[in-house]
Amino acid sequence: MNKPLNSEDLLAILDEHRLVDRFEFDQILDLPTAEVVQAGIVAARIARGERQVGYKIGFTNRTIWPLYGVYEPIWGPIYDTTVILLDGIEAELDPTRFILPRLEPEIVFAVRSAPASAELKDVAVALDWAAHGFEIVQSPFADWRFTAAESFAAQSLHGALLVGPRVPIGQMADGPEQLAGLLSRFSIELSQDGELVASGRGSDVLDSPLHALSHLVRQLGNRALALNPGDIITTGALTDAQPLASGQQWHTRLEGLGLAGLTLKVAS
Repeated sequence: MNKPLNSEDLLAILDEHRLVDRFEFDQILDLPTAEVVQAGIVAARIARGERQVGYKIGFTNRTIWPLYGVYEPIWGPIYDTTVILLDGIEAELDPTRFILPRLEPEIVFAVRSAPASAELKDVAVALDWAAHGFEIVQSPFADWRFTAAESFAAQSLHGALLVGPRVPIGQMADGPEQLAGLLSRFSIELSQDGELVASGRGSDVLDSPLHALSHLVRQLGNRALALNPGDIITTGALTDAQPLASGQQWHTRLEGLGLAGLTLKVAS
């Protein structure tokens, strides 16, 4: 008989960069169980010295829901050990640090204070800066096949977050209404080794990255939680996640938002 996949076992699997043995562990099928597993991993990581610095939001892009069989957003913690604030627009990555790693181009925010509510205006006025970033997601489940609850339990598939130049919100827009429009209308292209492989728009992410952040604020509030001043939040993939392999070079180009594209070199 298989045994439940608990936080201790799943953290060990993530730390050791291996896959979940489907012949050893039962699937996680419900969100309450997944939340317990995720919370146990968070507690263990904090106990060993890591510091939570914000959240990632996943599966906010409705266009990719059918590809993974996940039909609602998930969220999870990010840490001082997984977030890298880049000095410029180029970065290099060692793919062996992750399990079946994939690349997601995203919009990243930081908040000055906890939003007064989940309303878009309150969320917008709480923002400090915005940036373009690459989230490295990973799957301890073979072939990227998992239940929605399992994706939540596994730290919402977070591996690392590379954050490009940070732009103060006041430099991007004159107010919440203009900011919401920009974040909905901008476009992005993702290229590998000079060839276009994917494209997207801000509206693909729950109508905009600002709406995605509003969703997170609401979900945290339902659990008597809130964002903290300085928290960093990455808002979900603007294109489908792309598998990473040694020697690749990735580049993004954004239009309509005032954020520079990024280049990522995958180490050989």
